Amino acid sequence: MPEPPARSPVSENPYHQQPPQPGEPNVPGDQPVYGQPPQGAPYGTPANPPYGHAPQGAPFGQPAGQPPYGPPAGQPPYGQPGAAYPPVAPGYGYGYDPNQDPAAKSRLAAGLLGILLGSLGIHRFYLGYTGIGLTMLLVSVLGAFPTFGLAPVAVSVWGLVEGILYLTAKQGSYAVDSTGRPLRA
Repeated sequence: MPEPPARSPVSENPYHQQPPQPGEPNVPGDQPVYGQPPQGAPYGTPANPPYGHAPQGAPFGQPAGQPPYGPPAGQPPYGQPGAAYPPVAPGYGYGYDPNQDPAAKSRLAAGLLGILLGSLGIHRFYLGYTGIGLTMLLVSVLGAFPTFGLAPVAVSVWGLVEGILYLTAKQGSYAVDSTGRPLRA
């Protein structure tokens, strides 16, 4: 019996489908396939642009139909004299120095109060956090007897850690008081 001719596995179509012929839809429902030119388009029509590329006429990374990024038209670029700067966070913007503010609380005072009197929450009262300060005070005083003295020890460790954080933090929640004003050095 003669052997059948050897077939290449690459050229064999396992789905027994024919590729679409000119004039036939690409997929059922007459939907174009992404990456292929639309049906009926003249030869040489580009396919859909790949993901991440801007439409023609738009700068890269700029959505079509929007004004370009940067300062408003007719104004000098940021950093130039007379330029309109982008908005800053409410409260304390560029050029604010907490060391020149007489109402700013002291970082050193808050840190030392936390280290020395942390179990009573005095550093929290000083910074305006009365709720947490009162909680620390009540846990230390009222929790001493039922916990056999462990509650004041735990709160004093809490105060010690917070005192060190107030002395070392340059930004974040340990660098401001309860109103959001930065602590002075």
